[in-house]
Amino acid sequence: MQNIIDNALEYVKEVFETDYSGHDYFHTFRVYKTATNIAIKEKANLEIVQLAALLHDVDDVKLSPETHTNKDKARSFLRINSVEETTMEAICQIIDEISYKGKDSVIPKTLEGKCVQDADRLDAIGAIGIARAFAYGGNHNRVIHNPNINPNLDMDAKEYRNHISTTINHFYEKLFKLKDLMNTDIAKIIAQDRERYMKEYISEFMDEWEGIR
Repeated sequence: MQNIIDNALEYVKEVFETDYSGHDYFHTFRVYKTATNIAIKEKANLEIVQLAALLHDVDDVKLSPETHTNKDKARSFLRINSVEETTMEAICQIIDEISYKGKDSVIPKTLEGKCVQDADRLDAIGAIGIARAFAYGGNHNRVIHNPNINPNLDMDAKEYRNHISTTINHFYEKLFKLKDLMNTDIAKIIAQDRERYMKEYISEFMDEWEGIR
């Protein structure tokens, strides 16, 4: 088991070594560590959780649209490392379910999927979530803030994927919704503190934007 995990760590390091959008190797590693901690508390299958966490972005539609549908990169890695077919299918199902898709987002069918989804969403909020939001926005040529552009709070999956907005609007369109979408008790507790931090940051941002501070 550890050998496969080590191989997966090396694999994702190679895949994401040139990513500057906030979906880098360190994001994957944090999701892996957080998902492991949640899985231990929830008594989930560690092998499935850890491998799904490590591979969760390799076929992401934003990063690798050509492999997204069939999860080609994840399947190739798992087959090369002789992972059983049933385990591979469980991992690919988790990868398919965890992404935020606006009002089309789904709750994973398995406990393992819930652990990975929570870990991925926790990394999108709090101090690191703020940094990642601005990194992604800059990487995609988005303006930081434009008060004349209102957030769209009711997007389906297609609208959310194609939507071009501002980084500040992203907090309202996604990040401030994540606390209430957590699945596990431990993730709900962590999310409360991280959301509080983000709201304090946005309040400070708006004061500075208006020249109050």
